[in-house]
Amino acid sequence: MRKTLRMLGLGLTLSAISMSCSSDNTANDTAKTGPTETEQATDEDFDIGLPTGPLAKDLEQIKLPAGFRIDYYAKDVENARSMSMSKSGILFVGTRSNDKVFAVVDENKDGNADEVVEIASGLNSPNGVAVRNGDLYVAEINRVIKFSNIEQTFRNKPKYEVVNDQFPSDAHHGWKYIAFGPDDKLYVPVGAPCNICKSEKPIYASITRMNPDGSNLEVYAEGVRNSVGFAWHPETKNLYFTDNGRDMLGDNMPPDELNRATEKGQHFGYPYCHAGDISDPEFGSQRNCNDFVKPVRKLSPHGAALGMKFYTGNMFPAQYKNQAFIAEHGSWNRSEKMGYRLMLAKMDNNGNVTSYEPFAEGWLQGQEDWGRPVDVLQMKDGSLLVSDDKNNAIYRITYSK
Repeated sequence: MRKTLRMLGLGLTLSAISMSCSSDNTANDTAKTGPTETEQATDEDFDIGLPTGPLAKDLEQIKLPAGFRIDYYAKDVENARSMSMSKSGILFVGTRSNDKVFAVVDENKDGNADEVVEIASGLNSPNGVAVRNGDLYVAEINRVIKFSNIEQTFRNKPKYEVVNDQFPSDAHHGWKYIAFGPDDKLYVPVGAPCNICKSEKPIYASITRMNPDGSNLEVYAEGVRNSVGFAWHPETKNLYFTDNGRDMLGDNMPPDELNRATEKGQHFGYPYCHAGDISDPEFGSQRNCNDFVKPVRKLSPHGAALGMKFYTGNMFPAQYKNQAFIAEHGSWNRSEKMGYRLMLAKMDNNGNVTSYEPFAEGWLQGQEDWGRPVDVLQMKDGSLLVSDDKNNAIYRITYSK
């Protein structure tokens, strides 16, 4: 369903935002000027080999399909959250409850990081990281900054420049995941500043995008309560994003969502409608659920689905090609805990989800959790990295016959 953003109030607000950044509108909605993070992740010459030896004792608790193995790629990465990798294989990691950004270096390419380097500190919940043309973009709560030429400078406490500081400063759902899309624009979500509310400022509960220099900030998708993970389908190029449902409606309502945006201007329901068909008890009377784009899949209720990636590598069996891995961080207030696992959303050739099932689980033992997966990143050899902000770790998942 198509939904325009050209209402007068929205238009005036976004015009003011865009004008405050730049009047240059050089990027085209459909022009492909740069690869997405998923497309950057394929390099047949990049090989760090398969792990050998016994598993770490605690990782013996993780259940995986036959042929798969999980190992530590890096330990002591405090509050490890979003991840992005440079061309040479340096892993950059953001944090949420911390104020730091890290570089994780595997110098000898043996699949086990040699050092964790603190790039910067004193930042405001620098959760989101993205690498473009050798520069590292970092999303704080109220701004996006850039560290130029990061591969050469990360050891030297590099200086940064502010790309855009027009984002709200609300801490509630203020942490951000960021990534560059097929249009070479930087996509930046802005969560709702509450559990459930209706804001007059259109930038809230949205996914925005802007040019790499910070100009032309605009809302791309509306009605998105809190997305902390998204990726573009390798074939259709549609944007898929996770969205966390509201709290205080019970253990099983509403489920989290996996959504698909096919064009700018679509509305995904918040705060009026949740998961496509659940009318909000406070705001639902104002709009009909049929007015909004429905999710392509309802996910675990309160499972906190965060980072996601489409698998494009060649290490895993062929049936995993173009399928989506989703990290469930885990519920915080459910009477029986749910999540704390890595899920697999299987899709058909048109990008429609046909099933949603656990791929890696075991961080939750009974009602005690010892790890909380946050983000997923495919390495160039086809292995999969998973960050964990509770166990302060980066895991590497490999496959061998």
